[in-house]
Amino acid sequence: MVRISKENYQKIVEHAIAELPNEACGLIAGRVDGTDKFIEKVYLLTNVDHSNEHFSLDPKEQLAAVKEIRNLGYIPLGNWHSHPESPSRPSEEDKRLAYDKNASYLILSLMEQENPVLNSFHIEGTDASKEELIIEE
Repeated sequence: MVRISKENYQKIVEHAIAELPNEACGLIAGRVDGTDKFIEKVYLLTNVDHSNEHFSLDPKEQLAAVKEIRNLGYIPLGNWHSHPESPSRPSEEDKRLAYDKNASYLILSLMEQENPVLNSFHIEGTDASKEELIIEE
């Protein structure tokens, strides 16, 4: 199970809308308790591809975020990105680029901007399974 605060969820949505028509992206960090992941911090990174179909994290921003994650005593939990025009599910490219089987991959669909859909996925090879995601008040 993956837990995210409403505040961090809103942070992702607002950044993703601001980056339209391109995909937005970032990292998630926090803590693990048993099988539950708690997202304590969301990082909003630059999509250096500037594309509405794929993303690449800015390497300098990614390194700075990982350093901060360590300094805060959190662990990297995975990443997030938006799909401006497609559903909240991993594309074939998303699966191909998912190298960490322990990571959670959050995908925000903005097909209907007034009703964004955020899902979390576990990806291993070509298999993607939805993780339970709870947006907490």
